Amino acid sequence: MASRPLLLGHRGLRSRSFSVRENTIAAFDLALQHGCDGFEFDVRLTADSRPVICHGARFAGITIARAACSRLRALPLLEAVMERYASRAFLDIELKVPGLESYVLDEISKFPPQRGYVVSSFLPGVLLDLRGRSRSIPLGIICETRKQLSAWRELPVDYVIAHERLITAALIADAHAAGKKVFGWTINKKASMICLANNGVDGIVSDKTELLVATLRSG
Repeated sequence: MASRPLLLGHRGLRSRSFSVRENTIAAFDLALQHGCDGFEFDVRLTADSRPVICHGARFAGITIARAACSRLRALPLLEAVMERYASRAFLDIELKVPGLESYVLDEISKFPPQRGYVVSSFLPGVLLDLRGRSRSIPLGIICETRKQLSAWRELPVDYVIAHERLITAALIADAHAAGKKVFGWTINKKASMICLANNGVDGIVSDKTELLVATLRSG
């Protein structure tokens, strides 16, 4: 490997071997304890405009977008995550819905990430809105299909965050030639981790943080 890729936990981590829920402080802490450089996490917006951390649109039978934050006390707040980790982890901040842009920019301003970050989304409109608000914020388009992937050249992004099955050596070379970085997700097999690292991928997002670190950490 010319250089080691960033090693990132997916939603902190997602493993039956550990009794922690994804997208929680416990999961984020454990990913860092395992030796990851940082982690990916998901942000949604409550009915009273509080950014909370959750992957799905519903939590414990409650639709997040229709509920007050007081009904979702088990979900971490974005502010708490930024305050706790901005100085010590690379943060992949995924915006699941529109309407979060100003809140995320405010939190980044209050707690500037010291080890790097990217604000990512499947939603091109969210990324375009963010770029209109800030020329310097690093942005990433998340791609799960070839159609989604085909748009990366036309978007004002710095990162191409592609599903494992979409990543090829040619994609990595093309993105690098365009000045972009490539992250792969969700990479849970040792052979895939090694292959992507050898092909020059810039970051690997995995549920299996212990395996990721054991496989790719040098020295």
